[in-house]
Amino acid sequence: MTVAAEPAQKPRALIVTVYGLYAREAGGWLGVATIIRLLAELGVDEPAVRSSISRLKRRGLLLAERSDGVAGYGLSDAARAILDEGDRRIFERRRATVDEGWLLAVFSVPEFEREKRHQLRSRLAWLGFGTVSAGVWIAPAHLLDETADVLRRTGLTGYVDLFRAAHAGFGDVAAHVPQWWDLDRLQALYAEFLARYSRTLTSYRRRRTTDPRTAFADYVAALTDWRRLPFLDPGLAPELLPRQWNGVRAADTFVELQQRLAGPAHEFVETLRAPQITA
Repeated sequence: MTVAAEPAQKPRALIVTVYGLYAREAGGWLGVATIIRLLAELGVDEPAVRSSISRLKRRGLLLAERSDGVAGYGLSDAARAILDEGDRRIFERRRATVDEGWLLAVFSVPEFEREKRHQLRSRLAWLGFGTVSAGVWIAPAHLLDETADVLRRTGLTGYVDLFRAAHAGFGDVAAHVPQWWDLDRLQALYAEFLARYSRTLTSYRRRRTTDPRTAFADYVAALTDWRRLPFLDPGLAPELLPRQWNGVRAADTFVELQQRLAGPAHEFVETLRAPQITA
């Protein structure tokens, strides 16, 4: 069973995945014609590709550049930082222990700067923080360096204090975890990923050979669907999670797909790296 990109996968998200996987090893640049050909394999037509590239350019993530006379786009410094941050979350799979402690983000943003408040909450949520109260958010302590880096990069350090903490009483932390994080929603998202990709993985396990072109389409689709989940999941200690937690099985499914598909997918992309003359 082959899974290509579905309509729910926005072209912009697919382009970011392609750049994250294949552009950085080539100096961060891809030719326009190459991008169009790669996205065609994912069911995205040329007008949608060009429109999405324009949006990414306006957001400051892609920069119009020519290489040896070929039109293309390179990654901005901001885009590289975002992709590097994504690598740590997506591929390292770090999980907390019960004795590691906690990271508290305590903040208060004036009403006239409500946009900053929205940005801060959005960044903390994307980092995997749970909400204790309106101005107190919590995460496993191992997220300290990543959180500090993101807050510096986004200019939000003036609104928040970070504390390392240990639970000293009272009550059961495991009972509070479902109040701080929406674990039901995260379970549902993991279930959606498993419903889509478990059969794909089973299909690849039965194959003696893997077609690079098919591997590329399936790997990019899987990574695009997967890469937001490690950000929503803070990597809580297993003892604090529900018994029927499906996040580990979903992560194992993605990792095995990566191991099986990344190599052949890269081979396919290399066949399209020949110099382009179209713009």
